Amino acid sequence: MQDLRKEIIHILDGRLLTPHFQPIVSLTQKRIIGYEALIRGPSKSPLHMPSELFTTAEQFNLSTKLEFLCREITIQRYADLCIKEKLFINASPLVLLQPEFKKGETLRLLDQYGVNPHTVVIELTEHKPADNYEIMRASAKHYRGMGFEIALDDLGAGYSGLRLWAELLPEYVKIDKHFIHCLHTDQVKLNFVRSIQSMASSLNCNVIAEGIETEEEFKAIEKLGITHAQGFYFARPTAIPVDKIDSSMFAVDQTKPHKTAPFNNATTALHIIRDVTPISAKTRISDVMYLFHHNSELTILPLVDDNIASGIIFRDKFLTKLFSSRYGIDLHGKNSIKTFIDSTPLCIDKNTPIDLVSKQLTSLMTNDPAFIITDNGEYMGIGTLLDLLAEFTRQQIDNAKHANPLTLLPGSVPINNHINQLLGNKIPFSFGYFDLDNFKPFNDVYSYDAGDDIIKAVATTLTHHIPAESGLVGHIGGDDFIVIFTCTDWLMRCEQILEDFKNTVPAYYSEQDIKAGGIHTENRTGEHCFFPLVSLSIGLVDPLSTGHCQSHVDIADLASEAKKMAKKITGNSLFINKRVTVKHSENAQAIGHGPITKLHVVN
Repeated sequence: MQDLRKEIIHILDGRLLTPHFQPIVSLTQKRIIGYEALIRGPSKSPLHMPSELFTTAEQFNLSTKLEFLCREITIQRYADLCIKEKLFINASPLVLLQPEFKKGETLRLLDQYGVNPHTVVIELTEHKPADNYEIMRASAKHYRGMGFEIALDDLGAGYSGLRLWAELLPEYVKIDKHFIHCLHTDQVKLNFVRSIQSMASSLNCNVIAEGIETEEEFKAIEKLGITHAQGFYFARPTAIPVDKIDSSMFAVDQTKPHKTAPFNNATTALHIIRDVTPISAKTRISDVMYLFHHNSELTILPLVDDNIASGIIFRDKFLTKLFSSRYGIDLHGKNSIKTFIDSTPLCIDKNTPIDLVSKQLTSLMTNDPAFIITDNGEYMGIGTLLDLLAEFTRQQIDNAKHANPLTLLPGSVPINNHINQLLGNKIPFSFGYFDLDNFKPFNDVYSYDAGDDIIKAVATTLTHHIPAESGLVGHIGGDDFIVIFTCTDWLMRCEQILEDFKNTVPAYYSEQDIKAGGIHTENRTGEHCFFPLVSLSIGLVDPLSTGHCQSHVDIADLASEAKKMAKKITGNSLFINKRVTVKHSENAQAIGHGPITKLHVVN
């Protein structure tokens, strides 16, 4: 124990710490937006790794001294490396509350080494109970007052992460790597991360997925709409950080943008592109002034070198900044225009669906009126918010024409278009035809309004289990629903849907009918019969079979056959039609959901 005490004191007194930097990547901009600083002790020391280093410092009441030394060395190294991206610095909430905590020390260090406070993000790490939320709020407010942003680290690993999130309202929240590891194979983790992303969107907060190590994990978080990522998949922490991520790391799903596209959405960023001649980032400010002065209609100038965009100059912002000083043109005229670039612009691939462009812009909370449209990463043109809004509105109106008036879900036209689009792009998907059993007798006894309520309950159940990133839910009329599954766990989702619907239906019947298990009423020929409670039948076509179809017509035939077979099974049931050609139907599988779930194989 004394040896460790001597070692930690030796390290602190000798300032024997080395900062490593790991990039934090924007998945929407496909570039590095910042670096997390991670400290290391001497290479041959038992306190080389940060976990041992900080644990030992805590044991000997040296945490505050260690944290301030880490901060100073990190800021100095960050300045020496001339890094322009954001710097994420870890800070323990408990250290912030210590009596020896020096208020304003970080700002002093930034000023000493010439670092802009607006580039710094304070990461609050919380692995022990911290109940003094009032002081935490005050600390966050104090940091923001100095120009810093706040990140909440390791969400899900701490004791009160969600409470801190609500109290601090950070600009960034980092999901603990435990929830990212093998995310693509774990439905619980998927649902957790999906929920975090949903909450973050409503709070205008950026989510950073930590610990991404594989392509599969990257695919999973990108599909969920996570906007930022960090992990070995992109780069390991190093003393001299990488300054660029290979574009191939982002190319996993670029050729399949329609996976997350909504119904009837063939419109992409290419449809709103404006051909604007770019200029070099080396162009002198005085020359840019000349261009704007002699062309009153010119409002946007993209900066492009070697076919790669580095910024956008907006007329109003440029003139305001230039003439905010009395001698602006005289002072800055000979400087290059790149000095006016505050941040790298959002770059959107030309094949990105319009709705996804909108989501990316929203997630970035940008006020810029334009963005770059690229072709395989190279500059192609400009897209504007006004053009995006106009196209998105036109598209929504067009979609609304074909939506079901009761559920507002897309009807047969957009469903068929989407199927043909998936087939044309060779994107694998499964297909489900959902139909209610014993629905007409229920309508006759309980009224059409009650029937509408059950139809809306089906719509709610389907959209709950099949969010936009997992597939498309359609309502083609009456009690018939269609689902196009672009996820791999489609069968499990269908089983969950059947279970939920079975538990939902009794709420629409009287207690007497529930006890009886159904209702007595006339059938279509006028005979008095007993009809069980309304149930749901699902006819499914697996991805292998849909992949062999030529159009939505072929798939509709297979799904109709499967639905007929499912309706022959009592209660909530599903039937999988596994025909790999339109002419053969030897291979099929049925699952019935009655009081006891049973598996049936039909040859």
